[in-house]
Amino acid sequence: MTWLGQLARLAERYADDLDQPVKPLTIGDRSIDTDVDPVLMGVVNLSRDSAYRESIAVSAESALRKARVQVAQGAHVVDVGAESSRPSASGVDPGEQLRALRPVVEAISAEGIPVSVECYDTEVARVGLESGATVLNLTGSGDDDVMFAQAAEHGATVILCHIRGVHARDLDGTDVQDDPFEEMLDAFGRRLERASELGVPSLAIDPGIGFGFRMHDPASRARYQATTLVSSFRLRRLGAPICHSLPHAFDVFEDQFRTAEGFFAVLGHLGGTGVYRTHEVAHVRAVLEAVSLVDSLA
Repeated sequence: MTWLGQLARLAERYADDLDQPVKPLTIGDRSIDTDVDPVLMGVVNLSRDSAYRESIAVSAESALRKARVQVAQGAHVVDVGAESSRPSASGVDPGEQLRALRPVVEAISAEGIPVSVECYDTEVARVGLESGATVLNLTGSGDDDVMFAQAAEHGATVILCHIRGVHARDLDGTDVQDDPFEEMLDAFGRRLERASELGVPSLAIDPGIGFGFRMHDPASRARYQATTLVSSFRLRRLGAPICHSLPHAFDVFEDQFRTAEGFFAVLGHLGGTGVYRTHEVAHVRAVLEAVSLVDSLA
């Protein structure tokens, strides 16, 4: 069977989820229909352990420059993280994260650029919000109530990441399931309901395909990521925009890894993704514009 045939079977099997509407997403002072205007989330990493070397800022000035460039390339928001999510990377003490994050978030937000803080620690989240961040990218679920309350107090948007463990650096060691969506629907459903109860004004959900979950080999990992991207429309019944941190699949793309996120963006578009976290803003923007052109001709 052709790939198109497989996609047709997937769409037929879960037809009720295909056209489910999702709520607009708030980024800074904008309310965005992500089905019409996909949100691009640029990335600035403050940890030298981050796998994507091009995203690493070596100073606050470097971080601000990268943020400016990404916005000029089309980013709606810039995601700043002070600790690599790779399980093999060195951990960064929350105090050290705060020393790195605070001046960067203050500098970027002072220019009117919406900032997201990638975190799982409540103190890091609090300081990030007080420094001007308008989005929390939660890579953990151990302190949801505190995080949700902080976000509500500051009127901040929250992105919920699906983690097989307490947070991205403390995974539970289990393999991902062949079909993880029932697990995601249950976990996201409960967390979305609780976040709304505590007053979080805007939410998105991230299936977490960029984290260090266990797989048997790099090809299996890339296959799982691709399949999850294409199938993500199954989560639309929850009513929240779907966010994906686009993989770069170095073991598959090797020296062409900088083109990988464009390939995965196409799969994400097919699966109803609304928010694309990408290290290659200009490339992914061009790919999505090209896909949109094809959509208009269909």
